[in-house]
Amino acid sequence: MTTFTQVLGRISPVDTTLAATVQAHLDNLTKPRGSLGRLEEIALRYCLARDATQPEMGKKVIYTFAADHGVAAEGVSAFPPEVTVQMVKNMLGGGAAVNVLARQAGAEVRVVDIGVNSPLDDVAGLLRQKIAPGTGNIARGPAMTGAQCRQAMEVGMELAAQAADEGVTLLGTGEMGIGNTTPSAALFAALLPCAVEAATGLGTGITPERLAHKQQIVRRALEANAQDLTDPIGALSAVGGFEIAGICGLILGAAARRVPTVVDGFISTAAALTAWKLCPEVMDYLFFSHLSAEAGHRQFFAQMGVLPLLDLQMRLGEGTGAALAMFMIEAAVKTYREMATFDTAGVARKESSS
Repeated sequence: MTTFTQVLGRISPVDTTLAATVQAHLDNLTKPRGSLGRLEEIALRYCLARDATQPEMGKKVIYTFAADHGVAAEGVSAFPPEVTVQMVKNMLGGGAAVNVLARQAGAEVRVVDIGVNSPLDDVAGLLRQKIAPGTGNIARGPAMTGAQCRQAMEVGMELAAQAADEGVTLLGTGEMGIGNTTPSAALFAALLPCAVEAATGLGTGITPERLAHKQQIVRRALEANAQDLTDPIGALSAVGGFEIAGICGLILGAAARRVPTVVDGFISTAAALTAWKLCPEVMDYLFFSHLSAEAGHRQFFAQMGVLPLLDLQMRLGEGTGAALAMFMIEAAVKTYREMATFDTAGVARKESSS
């Protein structure tokens, strides 16, 4: 297995010298210059990430990491913890929203048990990478040990490497874990940083009264683990989750292999934030799929100066936003590759002003 240190050492910034060639091709397509708006930006960023002026679009895979959380015992979610395992089975049966959207996008969904509080012996098709049957209660102490955190990250790194070896050219992140907006909010508050109130939202649909309780739980988590929040891995170990660590590793591992990753929503963005804190160059390989309705997501984009591809007021997770964004990215790349140029189509260019 590739180690954490080896992966970080292989991540480098994209080669921006390719940008002029890619932009010249975009400008020579049979359209007014810049008229495809952000699709042109997406195509350019994809080319740079793949280090190619005519990149192929191969297989697309969404990894949905599933794990349970000890903090769910604090009543921070509208759903009981057993929904995690129930939804894992639903995904494996093809009945979840991410399955439907991924089918339309031509992407494969791979479900990873990285910390579900169930043996799941009776289900087929599951990638079994369980670190432990759920994390500790972050309101009372750390979510996991440092060794467990690195192990979870290395699971994601190894999955990214395997995908690259298979010819996957676009990865997506997804997650399932009742209570996981709470550790994500704690990570946003610790690593952005930002106020707890700005980072913490309604999650799966709690009441405003329970939101105040959830915010208090996030504060307690930050206080209980204050000594470990000074570095990214310390924060991830202390207040994160196994699925968040797995996604962080996937993002880093994909960047090391020059495979762009589509980041899903709020929880996946907490993982991306941690990855960025560890290796800023990773941002060259990320597409942020959408602006979640979850409060802290807007805070992230405002502070990072990044624009998501979509804003559909979604807050489901699973990889649903990533699946939708894959449509756009593939459309941008195919337009770049398949449109005729002014020269090949014999179309007159815009007259220059005198």
